[in-house]
Amino acid sequence: MNDPKVVLVTGCAKGGIGYEYCKAFAEQKCHVFATDIPSRMDDLSDLQEKGIGTLELDVLSDASVSSAVNAIISKHGRIDVLINNAGIGSTGPLAELSLDDIKKAYEINTLGQLRMVQQVVPFMASNKSGVIVNVGSVVGKAPTPWAGSYCSSKAAIHAISHTLRLELKPFGINVLLVIPGAIRSNLGSHNIEKLSNYKWELYKDFSEEIAERASASQVGKSTDAALLARHVAKKVLSAKPPKQIVYGHMTSLFMFLSISPLWVRDLFFTKRFNLDKKV
Repeated sequence: MNDPKVVLVTGCAKGGIGYEYCKAFAEQKCHVFATDIPSRMDDLSDLQEKGIGTLELDVLSDASVSSAVNAIISKHGRIDVLINNAGIGSTGPLAELSLDDIKKAYEINTLGQLRMVQQVVPFMASNKSGVIVNVGSVVGKAPTPWAGSYCSSKAAIHAISHTLRLELKPFGINVLLVIPGAIRSNLGSHNIEKLSNYKWELYKDFSEEIAERASASQVGKSTDAALLARHVAKKVLSAKPPKQIVYGHMTSLFMFLSISPLWVRDLFFTKRFNLDKKV
């Protein structure tokens, strides 16, 4: 019963929140496995020096996920905690954003998490224990303009998590939903970089607002990723993990907006992103 927890974290490139999750769980004396796609494995070398295991894992690939999960099971006989962190940003107006890009956001942010769940659950069920941590977002509660594909992919994770929490209860598996606010990471820079591939037509007059949305979570008083990771690790490893964790800058605002009348939400985002502009 006192054996260290075996923790699998997805999406662990340096500069991201997953990287901090790995360090936070290692600080709690867990056996941590950091994973990412093959092209980013060099980013994990610093984690190896901290005694954290590293494995290639692409959440888009059944074979890759199965290989990583089986490697951990072969070594430790179990996975106690899955941190479903891997994800990408997706910025742009829904009427113009490439359907291929929208599809990729769903495949990584939503189906990628579910693919991990389906691979890990049989092992957890056989042990009658385990914790699955799915990472959503405050914008999954109150979606914003210029990021509808990202917001909706995270909203789907909220629905999936609430369903899984009940469906997996008979097997002794806890499902915990993390709802971060504005957290400092490399997500903003990646979003801006991807925007360079687009030249808006219908929304050309909103290019500045769209770019601002791409980096919105990375400016001002955004919360340090290490603080979020440590908070989540302590909650997940507690005797009675909560059903969800809401943490970070702007969470209070977005939770308020999520329960506000739609006219309040619309007015806020219209003013915030200059959508009362005449074109």
